[in-house]
Amino acid sequence: MNEIKRCHWCGNDDLYIKYHDQEWGKEIQDDKTLFEFLVLESAQAGLSWITILRKRENYKRLFADFDVDRVAAFSDEKIEEILLDPRIIRNRLKVKSTVKNAQLFIEVQKEFGSFYSYLYAFMPNNKSIKNDFKNSRETPATSEISDTIAKDMKKRGFKFFGSTICYAFMQAVGMVNDHAVDCEFR
Repeated sequence: MNEIKRCHWCGNDDLYIKYHDQEWGKEIQDDKTLFEFLVLESAQAGLSWITILRKRENYKRLFADFDVDRVAAFSDEKIEEILLDPRIIRNRLKVKSTVKNAQLFIEVQKEFGSFYSYLYAFMPNNKSIKNDFKNSRETPATSEISDTIAKDMKKRGFKFFGSTICYAFMQAVGMVNDHAVDCEFR
């Protein structure tokens, strides 16, 4: 029986494989899911993605099913309640920045009509990019576009969203498709 060819990074972990096969690199256009990945990728800063994937359902529960309006309205008391839950990354700065990032996300939606429209304004011809890396070890950690988006988001006040996290976000939501050329999920 032939083995399914995948990008090397998902290894043998079932959760990672499912994420790779069903989500990674597929273009997302709805702002709710884009906000979910903004929350998750920001939480990942300095950690491994598998750590966040394993805590994803807890983030969903604690952050109002990723309802940006509800998260933007979280009080200091709600933040303190979240910080007591050991099933997420209990970094005070990251949790507080999630609330602030939600508020900024809404501002971007108002300015551009949607967060998706904002993001794709940075993309060539407002389209996603399909890279042709021979194997997934060639994939960069950043790009000129991730540098530009991260810089603009920082100027707007977003936290925990530097160029490396931005590029990982871009991969996750299909702004770039970095599946290796021989990956069956390309």
